[in-house]
Amino acid sequence: MADKEKEKEILEEVLEELEEEQNKKEEKKEETQESQEAKNSTDDEKSSKKKKKADKKAEAYEEKIADLEDRVKRQMAEFENFRKRTEKEKSTMFEMGAKSVIEKILPVVDNFERGLSAIPEEEKDSAFAEGMNMIYKQLMTELENLGVKPIEALGKEFDPQFHNAVMQVESDEYPEGVIAQELQKGYLYRESVVRHSMVAVSQ
Repeated sequence: MADKEKEKEILEEVLEELEEEQNKKEEKKEETQESQEAKNSTDDEKSSKKKKKADKKAEAYEEKIADLEDRVKRQMAEFENFRKRTEKEKSTMFEMGAKSVIEKILPVVDNFERGLSAIPEEEKDSAFAEGMNMIYKQLMTELENLGVKPIEALGKEFDPQFHNAVMQVESDEYPEGVIAQELQKGYLYRESVVRHSMVAVSQ
């Protein structure tokens, strides 16, 4: 009887030790889990911080890129405006220079026309007259190629933008306000007046 009780006590002690050991294992397991969770949490926080830092850097880079693109666009626009302005200034200077030269040539054209009109009828077929006429035509062709052309006047309604009226005349051929005589030819250079036509207007 005593041996059975002793065996029972030993069995109970073994069971208690096993239970205690099991409890320790579970506690250790829980501690390990808690430690792992804490570590995971720390890793998550670190990862989150790194991500936020990376996002901030990306945003900063994007802002810098946008700023540089804006500056480049502004500089390109400024350069384009400068180019257009320079081209316009060059064109204006060329126009002014061309007009100045044409104004000096026009009196030569007038003298050619006066000389040709003064040739007697019987000499118009002479070599001299034909040579003068050829030179005049060549001169007028070159002026036309440059964009110079005469202003229409005779029989046209008076227009102060193109005509300069120096007198009024009685006319049975033309109604009032129409140009009856052209006293001096006017010329255009690329649709711009170089010299107004000097005219007499019917009254």
